[in-house]
Amino acid sequence: MTPTSTSTSTSFLPPLTEVRTTDYHTAGEPFRIVDLAAAGLPPVPGDTVAERRATLLTPPRPGDETRTGGGTNPRPGPYDDLRRLLVQEPRGHAGMYGGLVVPPDDDGAHLGVLFWHKDGWSTACGHGTLALGAWAVDSGRVAAPADGDAQVRIDVPSGRVTATVHRAAGRTTGVTFRNVPARVTARKVKVATGLGTVEADLAHAGACYAALPAAALGLTVDRAGLAALTRAGQEIRTALAGHPATRDPEDPRLSGVYGVILYEELPDLPGGGLHQRNVTVFADGQIDRSPCGSGTSARLALLADEGRLAPGEVLTHTSIAGTVFTGRVLPGRPGVAGRVTEVTGTSHRTGEHRFVLDPDDTLGTGFTL
Repeated sequence: MTPTSTSTSTSFLPPLTEVRTTDYHTAGEPFRIVDLAAAGLPPVPGDTVAERRATLLTPPRPGDETRTGGGTNPRPGPYDDLRRLLVQEPRGHAGMYGGLVVPPDDDGAHLGVLFWHKDGWSTACGHGTLALGAWAVDSGRVAAPADGDAQVRIDVPSGRVTATVHRAAGRTTGVTFRNVPARVTARKVKVATGLGTVEADLAHAGACYAALPAAALGLTVDRAGLAALTRAGQEIRTALAGHPATRDPEDPRLSGVYGVILYEELPDLPGGGLHQRNVTVFADGQIDRSPCGSGTSARLALLADEGRLAPGEVLTHTSIAGTVFTGRVLPGRPGVAGRVTEVTGTSHRTGEHRFVLDPDDTLGTGFTL
């Protein structure tokens, strides 16, 4: 196949710059962590994490562009060189995800993060938050008991979130992610697709998600149907672009459909409780291997709005890969708009890397297929 994106040079990374990463997976979804300060890389301008993300999305300078097989594409900013280096082949892959660790907005948080994937910079990432909580404790950045819990407060572009890291016998056994409040913004939005007209529900949970049953498209959530599920998700995301319910009323930078959740009901588990399987299609056809952390938060808000999930009741959320998150809606609190949700899963370190960019490497920061 012909690479869809290649870069033969980079303006941001000096020749043979070494970039160190620590990699985790959360329920099967990768998360590559780069601590900018520890790596000796320049800080991202901005006073808050949201401002730093806006910096990353600034229009390109004249001549700052990426060579592709069909011409040139504008690059959103110099840090995109670093993102491409880490996400694209041969150092990454089309399903890679990660984050740049940056300073928090203030002393109330332990760290900030700028999330990235193969198509750009996202506003929220639940599975990444779980991984960052585990990393912060495992690396000693945040003190934690051998037995018990430790809270890691993280500033993300959509607000401040908390990862509660669970410990036993000196090891991290799981992480619970408390998200920014989730809000249902629209119900039964009609969307015309190649598989017929369907109805999607929209909810904001740090990012905007559209959710609908896969059966409405004549599909099932399984690996055999992944190609069809991906095409449907992309089509729905494109069709909903610009819909009023996708706009964030408080911060326009968080607007737009980030992911499409195609789900199906599974038999209730022993002892009761809802059980669903989903696949989340996000960005430009990227598939979440996990049950999707922020997407699970959106599903919790939608299920609570339907009266199917009371505060404290548990949703068991299974991914297309068979991995599991559990989630619940917390009781409402005065002055908090939306529903506060918690999602629990496991995150494990998979390795550490020392990447370099050889100036004689004609592939530059890489390519995607």
